Parts: sequence; structure tokens; C-alpha cells
Amino acid sequence: MGRYSLGVVDVAFWPDRGPAAAERARALGFEHVDVAVDVDPATLALPVGCPTAFPRPVPGWCATPAPAAGEGRWEQTVARFRAAPGALLEPWAGACVHSVETVRAMAAEVPGLRFLIDTGHVADWGGDPCELLEWADHVQLRQGAPGRTQLHVDDPDGVVDFAAVLARLDALGYRGVCSVEHFDLPDLGWPLADPVGWADDLRRHVAALMD
Repeated sequence: MGRYSLGVVDVAFWPDRGPAAAERARALGFEHVDVAVDVDPATLALPVGCPTAFPRPVPGWCATPAPAAGEGRWEQTVARFRAAPGALLEPWAGACVHSVETVRAMAAEVPGLRFLIDTGHVADWGGDPCELLEWADHVQLRQGAPGRTQLHVDDPDGVVDFAAVLARLDALGYRGVCSVEHFDLPDLGWPLADPVGWADDLRRHVAALMD
């Protein structure tokens, strides 16, 4: 398997953010942090950060979730991403971009558009992450299953094959990084008692596959 920088999304450490989250990530062995705001470059933050500019993308390397499905949302998304070259679009279940077909169609609508592919979101809508990686400029790793965005890496219901994901990235000559994402966001319907522990367990699993 190819060796990719293996990091973590800072939401796993909330309410710790910025340097405090980076220090916790460093202690666990993560190599970088996807961050929601610019932080001290001496931390593990990705070189240009990974701001989530919702609901409007901004030009340059950043990740923006696709808007929830609804009347006019597709056209709105096309217009906004055409106006924000370099921004990455993140598909998810319930969004206007939520399948291989809609990713392909959105890529055709916005020339040059690239995507953040989150394996948990793809599993949630019943898809196979490997089918989407050809469009990925950034990959977030999480176990999941149809109807469930985040499961523990060892959950028997999980459908994400991380060895297959890494093999597909190798075959594509992927040049980006991979970030583990788990979070405790009960107000959004995603409660999790131990996001840091789950993230570290997945880090260990994926790191072993890359050795």
C-alpha cells in the first residue's frame, strides 16, 4: 500500500481547537490536522488549512459540504462552485450531491471541480467510496454503513474496506492526504461519547495497512 500522510479532523477534539487540538493530535501520532480556521503554521495544520466555508465556498483549497437537497439547490451549487475555483465539494447523504451519478454530473457542470470524499458519508448513502476516489483531492476516513455515517472501525456492520480504499488510491496515483474524522455533534444528530478514541483506533488500523 502507498504511504499517505495520515491526519485527523480537528472536530474530534472539540472544544479544544487550534494549537490545543494540534498538540493532542501530535501526541497520538497523527501527522496533520484538518482545521476549521487558520491556526499557527507551527502546529500540524495542513499548509493551507481546510476551512469549511458553509454555505458558500471560497476560492482556493478549502472544503465545503454540498447543500442539502431542495428546490434550486443544484443550480445554486453549480453557480457557487463555478465562482470559487479550487474549492473542494464534499458530498453527503441528504445533500444535492449524494451519489456517483450526482458527483459525475456536478463535475461535468463545473469544469475542474474536485471533491473531498468522506468514506463514512459514502457508506451512509449506500455507496462504495472506491467508485468516487478518481475525483478526490482530499480523503476523509471513517467507518460507516447504510443509514449510519460513523461506526467504530471494528463494528461488524461497517461496510468500508480501508484496504480497498488504499489500493484504489495507489492505482490512481493519489497525491493527497488522508484524514480520520469522528465527532460528537449531538445537536446535528451525530452523538459520540469518545470521538478521539475512535479516531485513534482507526488511525492505528489504517497505519497498519500502510506499513
